[in-house]
Amino acid sequence: MSGFDYDLFVIGAGSGGVRAGRIAARHGARVAVAEEYRVGGTCVIRGCVPKKLFVQASKFAEEFEDAVGFGWTSSKVSFDWWTLVENKNREIDRLNKAYIRNLEAAGAELIPGRATLEGPNAVRLASGRGITARYILIATGATPFVPRHLPGHELAITSNEAFNLESLPARIVIVGSGYIAVEFAGIFSGLGVETVLVCRGGQILRGFDDDIRNHLAAEMRKKGIEIRTQAGVSSIERSGGGVRVTLNDGVSFGAGQIMFATGRIPNVMDLGLEKAGVELTPHHAVKVDDYSQTGVPSIYAVGDVTNRVNLTPVAIREGHAFADTVFGGKPVKVDHSLIPTAVFSQPEIGAVGLTEAQARGQCPAVDIYKTSFRPMRHTLSGRDGRMLMKLVVDGGTDRVLGCHICGPDAGEMAQLLGISVRLGAKKSDFDATMAVHPTAAEELVTMREKWTG
Repeated sequence: MSGFDYDLFVIGAGSGGVRAGRIAARHGARVAVAEEYRVGGTCVIRGCVPKKLFVQASKFAEEFEDAVGFGWTSSKVSFDWWTLVENKNREIDRLNKAYIRNLEAAGAELIPGRATLEGPNAVRLASGRGITARYILIATGATPFVPRHLPGHELAITSNEAFNLESLPARIVIVGSGYIAVEFAGIFSGLGVETVLVCRGGQILRGFDDDIRNHLAAEMRKKGIEIRTQAGVSSIERSGGGVRVTLNDGVSFGAGQIMFATGRIPNVMDLGLEKAGVELTPHHAVKVDDYSQTGVPSIYAVGDVTNRVNLTPVAIREGHAFADTVFGGKPVKVDHSLIPTAVFSQPEIGAVGLTEAQARGQCPAVDIYKTSFRPMRHTLSGRDGRMLMKLVVDGGTDRVLGCHICGPDAGEMAQLLGISVRLGAKKSDFDATMAVHPTAAEELVTMREKWTG
């Protein structure tokens, strides 16, 4: 591999880029990783990790209320926004440093600053320095989408800014219906902010099982979140210390903040892709094959910039597979099917496999097993909350095609259910498994009657 400055140059030190760099270096490659912001990427710095911390913070108000039913005397409690923000920042700093240590311990070189493509084997740093590499990996992730044609769009925040607001608004409007939108709706509502969720479609969380979508929406409304479906924002204006939001049906109201959570787009702007001949998909993602290779043999891409399955564990798996394929002598294709996922809404969702609608579109016969019940803690807390569990089964083979849960700890259950579904477990295997009592999860192995409603 002589003749190049590096064997591998990675653009972007997020989850996928760092994993690729570390594994490639362990395979003996000379690796450099360039990052213009902070090491760790969206997930660690301004995504999954801080979001989960904020979700946990937002649950305490209900926890304090529920404790009364268990004999605790409720004393006056208060919440300080900046204590949460500062503690979150401290944890992010720790993780950032850990990522740097791990990358350097593997033998990779970290180069602070932006890097862009100059050709199939060349990059240029913001300092002006040119570098050559036998292989280049694009791992620049994605960035929040805000509709630039919308009047007043510059007044809106995204999830990037939501983690460091100077203060909590009295009221917030969140635009969107996906993971980020419903999760932040729960966060702000739990922290005492009057929350309005505006979504263009007829229901939140498009792509999830319809029963789960409807159940979550009902539970969110119980918590006081206003969900406006079939709606969109037509304009945003400054109003006092906040904004005035006008919807496309003419309804107008004030809020302290408006946040757009209308998806993320691949971060490909001004990377020099055209100089290197890298092709994009119709959705402006880097086009790759099953091995994450672009049409330029020396250039690969992993993670959200490819817009395949935009989840952190997927980016990590893709980065690892790339390194094993190119530098480990072990070609690996990443299987993007049957990926378990969690939405840290309140209540949270855990899911793996096909929805009922997807299964009915693929199988001649589909059996549904479903149950809704009051979680045990609410028998004493008095809270009006319910849990939903659903199994989608192939009526011909008895194979479990999908598991969908909405309720406490659903994400934890989805991780383990992902193994069962991937291994091809049948409904009879679930039935033959002894229940763990008393747990919510035992309902998954005690559902016997097919749903006929």
